[in-house]
Amino acid sequence: MKQQQYIPLEKRSKREQKEYFAARRGSWGSVSPVTRKPPNPKAYNRKRSGQRYENEPPPGFFVAHKFFH
Repeated sequence: MKQQQYIPLEKRSKREQKEYFAARRGSWGSVSPVTRKPPNPKAYNRKRSGQRYENEPPPGFFVAHKFFH
């Protein structure tokens, strides 16, 4: 019986290296491997631009309120 000789990973063929790394690689599960970064707060955002005025009363409300009291 001949014992198999160990061949370093660097000296193996590309196919064998690929098979070796594929076998060792696991799944990311629910985590996405894409690099993420927070959105730039100074950048213009169409969705955010209209939200500022949703909860405010009409502009003439405070002016009329001051004159009648």
